[in-house]
Amino acid sequence: MDFAARYVALGDSFTEGVGDDDPARPNGVRGWADRVAEQLGAADPAFGYANLAIRGRKLRQIMAEQVDAAVELKPTLVTIYAGANDIFRPKVDIDDLLVEYDAGIRKLRATGATVVMFTGFDARGSKVFGTMRGRTAIYNELVRGIAGDHGALLVDYWRFSEYYDWGMWAKDRMHMSAAGHANMAKRVLTVLEHDHSIELPPMTPVPELSRREAMRANARWVKDFAGPWVVRRVTGKSSGDGLKPRFAQLTRL
Repeated sequence: MDFAARYVALGDSFTEGVGDDDPARPNGVRGWADRVAEQLGAADPAFGYANLAIRGRKLRQIMAEQVDAAVELKPTLVTIYAGANDIFRPKVDIDDLLVEYDAGIRKLRATGATVVMFTGFDARGSKVFGTMRGRTAIYNELVRGIAGDHGALLVDYWRFSEYYDWGMWAKDRMHMSAAGHANMAKRVLTVLEHDHSIELPPMTPVPELSRREAMRANARWVKDFAGPWVVRRVTGKSSGDGLKPRFAQLTRL
């Protein structure tokens, strides 16, 4: 099918849709990008959507594996978020890394496509991920500069205070919940100045826990999520190993 409007989503777990479970969809997730595509294509039979994002991918992998593939699809719209998995590594040269990001954005903009970038979230409410706040702030300033230099649109995730509500997050405390993904879709569509009919699904209530209950819950989180996450990084493995892009070719949802 010949698509006049072509949206290609690039990135890692954030864009793949991890945390927003849907067994009926590829890789078992839905995510904000699917929701954006559904809204953009609702009244446009010539609208096509591809999602090349794979969980666990670092910035250089995204540049190497996804940018050229996106260019081949002749996009009219690209969303891209890359770098979060690098920031959380023990050592990272953010300035050097963002030079490659700049080159990737330049290549995407050369297609004539509208490009949408994201800043990183301010995780000040997390004792674990909040330790990376300084790195994320540096990353964000460089991203803002790249977006400005190349005329890309910016979704300023850093400023979205609604994500301080734990109901916006999945049980792993690392990825957005269904409500978080739906809200992000609304945010992206607002930047694109596109009307939408998205309603947030109910957020799972976060119970008030006693000190002892909180300690037990944190111990379970370490065992079920944080521990395996650390092991993957120490062993060089990724949660995306063996996975393929959810929609490698343009399609209609």
